[in-house]
Amino acid sequence: MKVTKLQTFLQKRSKFTLSNYFQPFDVIPFNQSKVYDPQEESTSARLLSSYGIVRQAGPGTYHLLPLGLRAQNKLENLIDEELQKIGCQKVAMPHLTQGSLWKRSGRLESMGSELISFKDRHRRSQVLSPTHEESVTSMMASLPFLSERELPIKLYQTGAKFRDEIRPKFGLIRANEFTMKDLYTFDRDNVEAKKTYEDVTEAYRNIFSRLGVPFVVVAGDTGQIGGSLSHEYHYPAAIGQDSLLLCKGCGAGRNAELGEEEVCRECSGEMSLTKGIEVGHTFLLGEKYSKPFNAVYKTDSGTSVPYQMGCYGIGVSRLMAASLEVLSSQTELRWPEEIAPFTVAILAPKGGSKEAAAIDLVELIHRQVGEVFADDVIVDDREKLTVGKKLREARKTGYPYVILFGKKCLDSDPKLELHILNTNTVLYLRPGEVIEHLKNDKQKRAVTVKVTSS
Repeated sequence: MKVTKLQTFLQKRSKFTLSNYFQPFDVIPFNQSKVYDPQEESTSARLLSSYGIVRQAGPGTYHLLPLGLRAQNKLENLIDEELQKIGCQKVAMPHLTQGSLWKRSGRLESMGSELISFKDRHRRSQVLSPTHEESVTSMMASLPFLSERELPIKLYQTGAKFRDEIRPKFGLIRANEFTMKDLYTFDRDNVEAKKTYEDVTEAYRNIFSRLGVPFVVVAGDTGQIGGSLSHEYHYPAAIGQDSLLLCKGCGAGRNAELGEEEVCRECSGEMSLTKGIEVGHTFLLGEKYSKPFNAVYKTDSGTSVPYQMGCYGIGVSRLMAASLEVLSSQTELRWPEEIAPFTVAILAPKGGSKEAAAIDLVELIHRQVGEVFADDVIVDDREKLTVGKKLREARKTGYPYVILFGKKCLDSDPKLELHILNTNTVLYLRPGEVIEHLKNDKQKRAVTVKVTSS
């Protein structure tokens, strides 16, 4: 491929250019239509695949391509920020868990066929973990005795989980292999465990509020995880597989699997039924795992007491896809701004066009935008594509801000087009005004995050 002067100029100065970026758009031949996989029965699954952000590897398994991995990494960082504010510490646990641990908790049999297990060469039972309650509790039990003064302990990880779904569907929303954040807490008594539960609940609300996608919190069934208290976090959506009862008055809710009811238990208001995609779940476990695993701490008087535990999950890859499911149109992806693969896309003029003479202005804007959004700007430097074609692809990909060099970029008083996709607005601004607008928007977002987390 011949590299032009404009591309050489931009590639020397830009870390990310689309001419060198792996984003395999599906190209549909003329007079043909794509036949979609049954697992792409949702907008997010179809668009993520078609626009080169994920690619299916097999039933319920997916490759995250560069743009998809960037977005998921941003989401993981956002979650890290909020959890570490409340004293959570990040660890990494093995994907494989001994089957004997699952047998001790009673879940080896009760989990049924969704649990992926096998015998190793020594005929020992092994489990590809869908959760890590057994693993982390066994680890805590193996430690030298901890004193009550060292509590609470809050350990979490973000990594791959596995489930043998009877019918994987909706792409990343219901997959056999998925990325999850799972947090496990250890307290000395019920009072302290409940306080930890409330702290994590607040952190969860901050996480979901920062994403800006409407969510609801409902009472949930403790199910196979167990415990005495459970809440679910849902994005209301037509493809949701959970039925939720929500109060029209106070907003309280519960999963309909807990039992249908027409009147709110909190305020006697009318309940309405809606569908939701579960993206987070919290459990107060008590001694369900600590007691059978003999995971105990020492009181000041020397007594051994089982930990009061909690576990808290966020389906990271599901949350990313579910956000897109709610925000996107049928043809264009829309990301929560904090996790978009790139916040800004700069569309350089087509090679050989009159506007290509604005190369110095392109460089100036790229440098100044990069100072506002460090390592978060991509330049579409593809020489043979018109800015119209580039704009269509940028809108499909869903970059929150798109800067386009159109005909007015060569005027004596040059103007650029700033497309703000999440509000569907287009502004015609001087170069300096573009930078000021981006700075102001970033500052507003930072203030919003600070208020949310305070």
